[in-house]
Amino acid sequence: MVRALAAMVIAAAVCAVLSCWLVLIGWSLMGDAVSHAVLPGVVLAYVLGAPFALGAVVFGFLAVALIGVIRDTSRIKEDAAIGTVFTTLFALGLVLISVTPSQTDLNHIVFGNLLGVGRADLGQIAVLGAVALTALLLKRRDFTLYAFDPVHAHAIGLDPRLLGAALLGLLALTCVVALQVVGVVLVVAMLIIPGATAHLLTDRFGWMLVIAPAVSVGAAAVGLYLSYHLDTASGAMVVLVQGAVFLPAYLFGPHGALAGRIAAGRRRARTCG
Repeated sequence: MVRALAAMVIAAAVCAVLSCWLVLIGWSLMGDAVSHAVLPGVVLAYVLGAPFALGAVVFGFLAVALIGVIRDTSRIKEDAAIGTVFTTLFALGLVLISVTPSQTDLNHIVFGNLLGVGRADLGQIAVLGAVALTALLLKRRDFTLYAFDPVHAHAIGLDPRLLGAALLGLLALTCVVALQVVGVVLVVAMLIIPGATAHLLTDRFGWMLVIAPAVSVGAAAVGLYLSYHLDTASGAMVVLVQGAVFLPAYLFGPHGALAGRIAAGRRRARTCG
């Protein structure tokens, strides 16, 4: 349980920080695509005895390249291209799992195995998480400018394509961090829900970088505790708690649904008055 909690906290913090940029850029579908597309890369890395991160990053960039090619060379729009590529690569990963002889259950890659995290797994999660988080924080100003105004970023000498590629690489790396914890299927929730929740609670990006990991880490601790006492799936319970936190933020947050209606009602009252 101690190793499970440590692994979940690390994964939750890294995913939450990255989710702030994914939400602002509008890369929710891209996060879904990359998180599923890395599956065959992870399986092939296991077969070849290579690091999981290497296979994940390669297939993450491959997915993005295929999406761009399909979008730019046909009449298919980006959302359809994303859906086609990530489902095909995800299916390829499932097929590879089914035909790969292994002494370990590779289905844990799909659904996660939080309570099966060993010392070596925790070490890998900690190292990869530290690399991803350090890169995000060191380049946060450039990534933020890219998210808000890529044209201005290019005007001051930054390369928007390079920044986008760096974010996609960190996305693939973050997926590897969370694979052992919640599996491929639920990684996208940890990559989107914390940032979306923080976006409803503040309009300052600096505060988003504080609120999102706080919400995510808190949900990780509560979800793991509840899963232990209720005897439920750990990763799924953590995501369920994150969703439960998102709901009141959506309804009652400063930028939530009810706040918008109240503000609109006040504007109509002033206009009528």
